[in-house]
Amino acid sequence: SFVMTVPGMTIYNDPVGGAAAFEGHPAPDLILITHEHGDHFDAPTLATIVGDATKLVVNPAVMDKLPEELKARATAIVNGETTAAGDVGIEAIPAYNTTPDRQKYHPQGRDNGYVITVADRRIYIAGDTEDIPEMRALKDIDIAFVPMNLPFTMDVDQASSAVAEFKPAVVYPYHYKGSDPEAFAQKVAAAAADTKVVQGPWYG
Repeated sequence: SFVMTVPGMTIYNDPVGGAAAFEGHPAPDLILITHEHGDHFDAPTLATIVGDATKLVVNPAVMDKLPEELKARATAIVNGETTAAGDVGIEAIPAYNTTPDRQKYHPQGRDNGYVITVADRRIYIAGDTEDIPEMRALKDIDIAFVPMNLPFTMDVDQASSAVAEFKPAVVYPYHYKGSDPEAFAQKVAAAAADTKVVQGPWYG
């Protein structure tokens, strides 16, 4: 989960953990949900944090699981589709596993990553995925959030290799419990020196 502020809007990505996890943050104008797993989608948390004007953008599997009162606020988009929330453009990017023994976690076609466009900035939120061709083909990404937690997503080598190919201006390793973000940063520095790696206190 993370909270991102952009001009005129507060965006929550995959909020879980109860309302207390978001104390001190404004109510969300937009909530993005990548997929249905419990560390990404938690209906009780959503019910406690939505504001009067909160909109949700979700994948279809999550839409099916939303309580009725939240479905009215939600838009479901599939891989390749686009929508908007105010002036923010939202594109659903595929998110899936390619390694045979990991495909059971995130099958192709079900889950979303997102590219959001704010003014002239493009922000990529990968969700749970490996270094898929659709990630490697991304262009003009200003900020990327990339996971690396085995066995569910990718390892440090996959993540750094993908980043070196699509070359975001800034990359945040996130959802990396069990992996070494310092090793990731070193590999990105060696392969894509123009990409800045920013590390946050994701796990306290």
